[in-house]
Amino acid sequence: MTNQLNMNQNQQAAEESKPKMPTMVVKQRIGNGKNASYERLGVAWENEDGSLYVKLHGTQVIGSGFNLYPINKDEDDQQQS
Repeated sequence: MTNQLNMNQNQQAAEESKPKMPTMVVKQRIGNGKNASYERLGVAWENEDGSLYVKLHGTQVIGSGFNLYPINKDEDDQQQS
């Protein structure tokens, strides 16, 4: 019983020490209509209280706002390839 308790505590500690992966990607729309494209500006994490922490790549000048999209594992893998 004690071994099981120690294993559960070790698993919990390991999960807490893992870096938390972003849950959203931050993109800005460029252009209009069929010629529109989206520039990736950064990523965002959802906090336990429901708020979002946004981390932009580099120094951005954002005049018209940005969009947050949930990260889809398959799409993220394709973008990194």
